[in-house]
Amino acid sequence: MIEQEKYTLNDGHLIPKIGLGTFQIRGYEGVEQILTAIQSGYRLLDTSTNYDSEGAVGEAIRRSGIPRSNFFVTTKLPGKYHHFEDALKMIEESLLRTGLSYFDLYLIHWPLPKRDNYVEAWKALIAAKKRGLVRSIGVSNFEEDHLDKIIQETGVIPAINQNEIHPYWPQEKLLKINKKYGILTEAWSPLGRGSKELEESLIQNIAQKYGKDTGQIILRWQVERGIIPIVKATSPEHQRRNIDIFDFSLSSEEINKITALKQENGRVDNQDPNEYEEFV
Repeated sequence: MIEQEKYTLNDGHLIPKIGLGTFQIRGYEGVEQILTAIQSGYRLLDTSTNYDSEGAVGEAIRRSGIPRSNFFVTTKLPGKYHHFEDALKMIEESLLRTGLSYFDLYLIHWPLPKRDNYVEAWKALIAAKKRGLVRSIGVSNFEEDHLDKIIQETGVIPAINQNEIHPYWPQEKLLKINKKYGILTEAWSPLGRGSKELEESLIQNIAQKYGKDTGQIILRWQVERGIIPIVKATSPEHQRRNIDIFDFSLSSEEINKITALKQENGRVDNQDPNEYEEFV
């Protein structure tokens, strides 16, 4: 088992530097897949009400035999529950689904600015934290305007902003904005979700140099930039490889070259947070 390094969030809580994403990991098979990841050393488990995997995450934690306090569990608020009371009830419902007494991190999944209820949702997360339902609160897919608005309205800064980040979409501007506020950045689809990034000759050459695979190079590039990659893997082999990225470092030149792979339309599924209407 690989012991993970950790970051300190702006509220003082510790979070592992890599996490397991559980999108499309569900049911009894999902429980087994999460268990193998736990056995490989994963302690940051990222789920969402929209992923339908909250129950599997909770059951895997119970079956692992490892104390709850050793895990960092994240879930997310769906867009249809952005109103204050709805959001609080959904947080409670997610706790019931997982069988946990608290979440380490709770995120607003998407800002949905066309509906413009995300400030109300953020106020609900603040209230949930005060009630002890969650320990840290944050957002997902928020851009500068969305961050500015919730901070100005409430005075509360998110601990995390989880965004789409991979070599074709490196999010340099957003990283600077998050750092300005002291917000830690997480990456969803950190490998580009089956894109050609894993086949880039530049990344292949770097992988050969370090005796790693291209996925490990991309994940290390994320960590070197101060980002927590949330990576989905169902096979034990892939899970072990993804977490085995803490025994080498990339040079500044290598990091810059990978970042320079950025593409104008680099998003994996054209999900612009200012336009995207979250599935509900």
